[in-house]
Amino acid sequence: MNHPIESDPIPPAAGAGPSPSAGQRCGLVAIVGKPNVGKSTLLNALVGQKISITSRKAQTTRHRITGMRTRGVTQFVFVDTPGFQTLHANALNRSLNKTVVGAVSDVDLILFVVEAGSFTAADERVLKLLGTGIPTVLIANKLDNVHRRSEVAPWLQDMQGRHAFAEFVPMSAKNPKDIERLFGICEKYLPEQPWWYAEDELTDRSEQFLASELVREKLFRLTGDELPYTSTVVIDKYEEEPPARKGQKRLLRIAATIVVERDSHKAMVIGDKGERIKRIGMETRQELEKLADAKVFIELWVKVRSGWADDEARVRSFGYE
Repeated sequence: MNHPIESDPIPPAAGAGPSPSAGQRCGLVAIVGKPNVGKSTLLNALVGQKISITSRKAQTTRHRITGMRTRGVTQFVFVDTPGFQTLHANALNRSLNKTVVGAVSDVDLILFVVEAGSFTAADERVLKLLGTGIPTVLIANKLDNVHRRSEVAPWLQDMQGRHAFAEFVPMSAKNPKDIERLFGICEKYLPEQPWWYAEDELTDRSEQFLASELVREKLFRLTGDELPYTSTVVIDKYEEEPPARKGQKRLLRIAATIVVERDSHKAMVIGDKGERIKRIGMETRQELEKLADAKVFIELWVKVRSGWADDEARVRSFGYE
Protein backbone atom coordinates (compact mmCIF):
# COMPACT_ATOMS: atom_id res chain seq x y z
CA MET A 1 0.00 0.00 0.00
CA ASN A 2 1.21 3.47 -0.81
CA HIS A 3 0.76 5.25 2.52
CA PRO A 4 -1.72 8.14 2.30
CA ILE A 5 -0.41 11.62 2.98
CA GLU A 6 -2.49 14.36 4.56
CA SER A 7 -3.03 17.14 2.06
CA ASP A 8 -5.56 19.73 1.00
CA PRO A 9 -8.27 18.19 -1.22
CA ILE A 10 -8.17 21.27 -3.43
CA PRO A 11 -6.10 20.49 -6.56
CA PRO A 12 -2.46 21.67 -6.44
CA ALA A 13 -1.51 24.86 -8.18
CA ALA A 14 -0.71 24.71 -11.89
CA GLY A 15 2.75 23.34 -12.47
CA ALA A 16 2.74 21.16 -9.34
CA GLY A 17 2.92 17.36 -9.44
CA PRO A 18 3.92 15.20 -12.40
CA SER A 19 4.94 16.91 -15.62
CA PRO A 20 2.09 17.22 -18.12
CA SER A 21 1.76 14.58 -20.78
CA ALA A 22 -0.11 14.86 -24.06
CA GLY A 23 -3.66 13.58 -23.84
CA GLN A 24 -3.85 13.37 -20.06
CA ARG A 25 -7.26 13.92 -18.48
CA CYS A 26 -7.98 14.82 -14.86
CA GLY A 27 -11.01 16.09 -12.99
CA LEU A 28 -13.17 16.11 -9.87
CA VAL A 29 -16.17 13.79 -9.57
CA ALA A 30 -18.50 14.38 -6.59
CA ILE A 31 -20.52 11.46 -5.21
CA VAL A 32 -23.69 12.76 -3.54
CA GLY A 33 -26.97 11.39 -2.22
CA LYS A 34 -29.05 10.95 0.90
CA PRO A 35 -27.62 8.87 3.80
CA ASN A 36 -27.15 5.15 3.32
CA VAL A 37 -27.58 4.80 -0.46
CA GLY A 38 -24.13 3.25 -1.00
CA LYS A 39 -21.92 6.27 -1.72
CA SER A 40 -18.93 5.03 0.32
CA THR A 41 -19.23 1.52 -1.14
CA LEU A 42 -19.18 3.09 -4.60
CA LEU A 43 -16.12 5.24 -3.78
CA ASN A 44 -14.19 2.23 -2.44
CA ALA A 45 -15.04 0.22 -5.56
CA LEU A 46 -13.93 3.05 -7.87
CA VAL A 47 -10.64 3.59 -6.01
CA GLY A 48 -10.03 -0.16 -5.77
CA GLN A 49 -9.33 -0.10 -2.03
CA LYS A 50 -11.22 0.79 1.12
CA ILE A 51 -10.70 4.44 1.99
CA SER A 52 -14.22 5.34 3.18
CA ILE A 53 -15.99 3.49 5.98
CA THR A 54 -19.33 1.79 5.51
CA SER A 55 -22.10 0.50 7.76
CA ARG A 56 -25.85 0.04 7.63
CA LYS A 57 -26.18 3.02 9.95
CA ALA A 58 -27.16 6.20 8.14
CA GLN A 59 -24.68 9.10 8.22
CA THR A 60 -21.55 6.96 8.56
CA THR A 61 -19.46 9.27 6.35
CA ARG A 62 -18.88 12.68 7.98
CA HIS A 63 -16.05 14.19 5.98
CA ARG A 64 -15.23 15.11 2.44
CA ILE A 65 -13.04 12.15 1.47
CA THR A 66 -11.02 12.28 -1.73
CA GLY A 67 -10.02 9.09 -3.53
CA MET A 68 -7.91 8.93 -6.66
CA ARG A 69 -7.72 6.32 -9.41
CA THR A 70 -5.42 6.64 -12.42
CA ARG A 71 -6.28 4.52 -15.46
CA GLY A 72 -4.45 4.93 -18.74
CA VAL A 73 -4.15 8.65 -19.47
CA THR A 74 -7.02 9.61 -17.13
CA GLN A 75 -6.87 10.44 -13.43
CA PHE A 76 -10.24 10.35 -11.66
CA VAL A 77 -10.44 12.36 -8.42
CA PHE A 78 -13.56 11.20 -6.57
CA VAL A 79 -15.07 13.12 -3.67
CA ASP A 80 -17.29 11.15 -1.27
CA THR A 81 -19.59 13.36 0.79
CA PRO A 82 -21.75 12.91 3.89
CA GLY A 83 -25.39 12.06 3.21
CA PHE A 84 -27.39 15.30 3.25
CA GLN A 85 -29.08 15.28 6.67
CA THR A 86 -32.52 16.80 7.25
CA LEU A 87 -33.78 15.07 10.40
CA HIS A 88 -31.84 17.08 13.02
CA ALA A 89 -30.65 20.68 12.75
CA ASN A 90 -27.81 20.42 15.27
CA ALA A 91 -24.32 21.86 14.84
CA LEU A 92 -22.89 18.54 13.61
CA ASN A 93 -25.48 18.20 10.83
CA ARG A 94 -25.11 21.84 9.79
CA SER A 95 -21.38 21.15 9.39
CA LEU A 96 -22.01 17.98 7.38
CA ASN A 97 -24.51 19.68 5.06
CA LYS A 98 -22.09 22.55 4.49
CA THR A 99 -19.54 19.94 3.36
CA VAL A 100 -22.02 18.51 0.83
CA VAL A 101 -22.93 21.92 -0.62
CA GLY A 102 -19.24 22.87 -0.90
CA ALA A 103 -18.37 19.62 -2.66
CA VAL A 104 -20.90 20.04 -5.48
CA SER A 105 -20.08 23.66 -6.27
CA ASP A 106 -16.72 23.21 -8.00
CA VAL A 107 -16.46 19.82 -9.73
CA ASP A 108 -16.46 18.56 -13.30
CA LEU A 109 -19.09 15.86 -12.79
CA ILE A 110 -21.66 14.86 -10.17
CA LEU A 111 -22.76 11.29 -9.51
CA PHE A 112 -26.19 11.52 -7.86
CA VAL A 113 -26.74 8.19 -6.11
CA VAL A 114 -30.22 6.84 -5.38
CA GLU A 115 -31.59 3.35 -4.83
CA ALA A 116 -32.87 1.92 -8.12
CA GLY A 117 -36.66 2.16 -8.30
CA SER A 118 -36.92 4.53 -5.33
CA PHE A 119 -37.11 8.30 -4.96
CA THR A 120 -37.95 9.71 -1.54
CA ALA A 121 -38.42 13.19 -0.09
CA ALA A 122 -34.84 12.95 1.22
CA ASP A 123 -33.58 12.24 -2.33
CA GLU A 124 -35.56 15.25 -3.56
CA ARG A 125 -33.89 17.54 -1.01
CA VAL A 126 -30.44 16.49 -2.22
CA LEU A 127 -31.45 16.89 -5.86
CA LYS A 128 -32.50 20.49 -5.18
CA LEU A 129 -28.90 21.26 -4.18
CA LEU A 130 -27.69 20.39 -7.67
CA GLY A 131 -27.68 23.15 -10.26
CA THR A 132 -27.80 22.68 -14.02
CA GLY A 133 -24.33 24.03 -14.77
CA ILE A 134 -22.47 20.81 -13.88
CA PRO A 135 -23.17 17.53 -15.74
CA THR A 136 -24.97 15.13 -13.39
CA VAL A 137 -25.22 11.37 -13.89
CA LEU A 138 -28.02 9.51 -12.12
CA ILE A 139 -26.60 6.39 -10.44
CA ALA A 140 -29.50 3.97 -9.86
CA ASN A 141 -27.60 1.90 -7.28
CA LYS A 142 -28.46 -1.44 -5.66
CA LEU A 143 -29.99 -2.72 -8.90
CA ASP A 144 -29.42 -6.24 -7.57
CA ASN A 145 -32.16 -5.53 -4.98
CA VAL A 146 -34.80 -4.88 -7.67
CA HIS A 147 -36.85 -8.06 -8.16
CA ARG A 148 -38.41 -7.11 -11.51
CA ARG A 149 -36.12 -5.23 -13.90
CA SER A 150 -39.16 -4.22 -15.95
CA GLU A 151 -40.12 -1.88 -13.11
CA VAL A 152 -36.95 0.21 -13.63
CA ALA A 153 -37.90 1.58 -17.09
CA PRO A 154 -40.99 3.60 -15.98
CA TRP A 155 -39.09 4.78 -12.92
CA LEU A 156 -36.26 6.07 -15.14
CA GLN A 157 -38.83 7.92 -17.28
CA ASP A 158 -40.14 9.59 -14.15
CA MET A 159 -36.61 10.56 -13.11
CA GLN A 160 -36.02 12.18 -16.52
CA GLY A 161 -38.72 14.70 -15.66
CA ARG A 162 -37.12 15.62 -12.33
CA HIS A 163 -33.73 16.87 -13.55
CA ALA A 164 -31.75 17.32 -16.75
CA PHE A 165 -29.50 14.33 -16.06
CA ALA A 166 -26.64 13.86 -18.52
CA GLU A 167 -26.95 10.06 -18.31
CA PHE A 168 -28.73 7.29 -16.40
CA VAL A 169 -26.71 4.37 -15.03
CA PRO A 170 -28.61 1.49 -13.39
CA MET A 171 -25.93 -0.53 -11.55
CA SER A 172 -24.66 -2.20 -8.41
CA ALA A 173 -21.56 -0.76 -6.74
CA LYS A 174 -20.62 -4.35 -5.83
CA ASN A 175 -20.52 -5.49 -9.48
CA PRO A 176 -17.02 -5.10 -11.03
CA LYS A 177 -18.46 -4.96 -14.58
CA ASP A 178 -20.73 -2.06 -13.60
CA ILE A 179 -17.78 -0.21 -12.05
CA GLU A 180 -15.75 -0.73 -15.23
CA ARG A 181 -18.62 0.67 -17.31
CA LEU A 182 -18.92 3.69 -15.00
CA PHE A 183 -15.26 4.62 -15.56
CA GLY A 184 -15.92 4.82 -19.30
CA ILE A 185 -18.95 7.05 -18.70
CA CYS A 186 -17.14 9.42 -16.31
CA GLU A 187 -13.99 9.75 -18.41
CA LYS A 188 -15.52 11.78 -21.23
CA TYR A 189 -16.66 14.52 -18.82
CA LEU A 190 -13.17 15.19 -17.45
CA PRO A 191 -11.08 17.94 -19.06
CA GLU A 192 -7.77 17.39 -20.79
CA GLN A 193 -5.16 18.63 -18.32
CA PRO A 194 -2.15 17.29 -16.34
CA TRP A 195 -2.78 14.96 -13.41
CA TRP A 196 -2.92 16.50 -9.92
CA TYR A 197 -1.52 13.51 -8.00
CA ALA A 198 1.11 10.82 -8.44
CA GLU A 199 -0.11 7.81 -10.41
CA ASP A 200 -0.08 5.42 -7.43
CA GLU A 201 -1.78 7.75 -4.88
CA LEU A 202 -5.18 6.52 -3.69
CA THR A 203 -6.32 9.13 -1.15
CA ASP A 204 -5.37 12.49 0.31
CA ARG A 205 -6.30 11.34 3.81
CA SER A 206 -3.68 10.27 6.37
CA GLU A 207 -3.37 6.89 8.08
CA GLN A 208 -4.30 8.65 11.33
CA PHE A 209 -7.60 9.77 9.81
CA LEU A 210 -8.18 6.25 8.47
CA ALA A 211 -7.56 4.79 11.95
CA SER A 212 -10.19 7.05 13.55
CA GLU A 213 -12.69 6.22 10.80
CA LEU A 214 -12.13 2.48 11.19
CA VAL A 215 -12.78 2.68 14.94
CA ARG A 216 -16.01 4.57 14.19
CA GLU A 217 -17.04 2.01 11.59
CA LYS A 218 -16.55 -0.91 14.01
CA LEU A 219 -18.33 1.06 16.73
CA PHE A 220 -21.42 1.52 14.54
CA ARG A 221 -21.38 -2.01 13.19
CA LEU A 222 -21.10 -3.63 16.61
CA THR A 223 -23.68 -1.46 18.38
CA GLY A 224 -26.32 -1.48 15.62
CA ASP A 225 -29.09 1.10 15.93
CA GLU A 226 -28.82 1.27 19.71
CA LEU A 227 -26.05 3.86 19.72
CA PRO A 228 -26.90 7.36 18.42
CA TYR A 229 -24.94 8.37 15.32
CA THR A 230 -23.61 11.43 17.20
CA SER A 231 -20.88 9.28 18.79
CA THR A 232 -17.44 10.15 17.43
CA VAL A 233 -13.76 9.16 17.71
CA VAL A 234 -10.74 11.31 18.56
CA ILE A 235 -7.15 10.12 18.08
CA ASP A 236 -5.10 11.02 21.19
CA LYS A 237 -1.81 9.42 20.17
CA TYR A 238 -0.47 8.22 16.83
CA GLU A 239 3.18 7.18 16.81
CA GLU A 240 5.09 5.31 14.12
CA GLU A 241 8.23 3.28 14.83
CA PRO A 242 10.44 1.97 12.02
CA PRO A 243 11.11 -1.79 11.73
CA ALA A 244 13.48 -3.06 14.42
CA ARG A 245 15.11 -5.43 11.96
CA LYS A 246 15.17 -5.93 8.21
CA GLY A 247 12.16 -7.88 7.04
CA GLN A 248 9.95 -6.72 9.91
CA LYS A 249 7.04 -4.31 9.57
CA ARG A 250 6.88 -0.83 11.03
CA LEU A 251 4.90 -0.39 14.25
CA LEU A 252 1.94 1.95 14.80
CA ARG A 253 0.99 2.84 18.40
CA ILE A 254 -2.47 4.39 18.59
CA ALA A 255 -4.61 5.66 21.47
CA ALA A 256 -8.13 6.80 20.68
CA THR A 257 -11.15 8.07 22.61
CA ILE A 258 -14.72 7.19 21.70
CA VAL A 259 -16.90 10.18 22.62
CA VAL A 260 -20.54 9.54 23.53
CA GLU A 261 -23.30 11.75 24.92
CA ARG A 262 -24.61 9.70 27.87
CA ASP A 263 -23.39 7.31 30.56
CA SER A 264 -25.78 4.66 29.21
CA HIS A 265 -24.07 4.97 25.81
CA LYS A 266 -20.68 4.52 27.48
CA ALA A 267 -21.83 1.28 29.10
CA MET A 268 -23.18 0.11 25.75
CA VAL A 269 -19.82 0.74 24.02
CA ILE A 270 -17.81 -0.98 26.75
CA GLY A 271 -20.14 -3.98 26.86
CA ASP A 272 -20.35 -6.80 29.39
CA LYS A 273 -16.95 -7.14 31.09
CA GLY A 274 -15.44 -4.91 28.38
CA GLU A 275 -16.09 -7.45 25.63
CA ARG A 276 -17.54 -5.01 23.08
CA ILE A 277 -14.79 -2.41 23.27
CA LYS A 278 -12.21 -5.21 23.08
CA ARG A 279 -13.83 -6.44 19.88
CA ILE A 280 -13.97 -2.91 18.42
CA GLY A 281 -10.23 -2.60 19.08
CA MET A 282 -9.42 -6.06 17.73
CA GLU A 283 -11.35 -5.62 14.46
CA THR A 284 -9.87 -2.13 13.95
CA ARG A 285 -6.35 -3.46 14.53
CA GLN A 286 -6.80 -6.38 12.13
CA GLU A 287 -8.12 -4.23 9.29
CA LEU A 288 -5.64 -1.40 9.80
CA GLU A 289 -2.72 -3.86 9.78
CA LYS A 290 -3.81 -5.02 6.32
CA LEU A 291 -4.46 -1.52 4.93
CA ALA A 292 -1.32 0.09 6.38
CA ASP A 293 0.94 -2.97 6.04
CA ALA A 294 2.15 -2.49 9.62
CA LYS A 295 2.01 -3.99 13.09
CA VAL A 296 -0.61 -2.10 15.13
CA PHE A 297 -1.13 -1.63 18.87
CA ILE A 298 -4.33 0.26 19.71
CA GLU A 299 -5.83 1.42 23.03
CA LEU A 300 -9.43 2.61 23.23
CA TRP A 301 -11.12 4.72 25.90
CA VAL A 302 -14.70 6.00 26.24
CA LYS A 303 -15.64 9.48 27.49
CA VAL A 304 -19.01 11.17 27.98
CA ARG A 305 -19.38 14.67 26.48
CA SER A 306 -23.05 15.57 26.82
CA GLY A 307 -24.50 17.69 24.02
CA TRP A 308 -21.28 17.88 21.97
CA ALA A 309 -23.16 17.59 18.64
CA ASP A 310 -25.05 20.83 19.46
CA ASP A 311 -21.89 22.73 20.44
CA GLU A 312 -20.32 24.34 17.35
CA ALA A 313 -16.95 24.93 19.05
CA ARG A 314 -16.73 21.31 20.18
CA VAL A 315 -17.85 20.04 16.76
CA ARG A 316 -14.92 21.97 15.23
CA SER A 317 -12.52 20.72 17.92
CA PHE A 318 -13.42 17.14 16.98
CA GLY A 319 -12.27 17.76 13.41
CA TYR A 320 -15.44 18.81 11.58
CA GLU A 321 -15.35 21.87 9.35
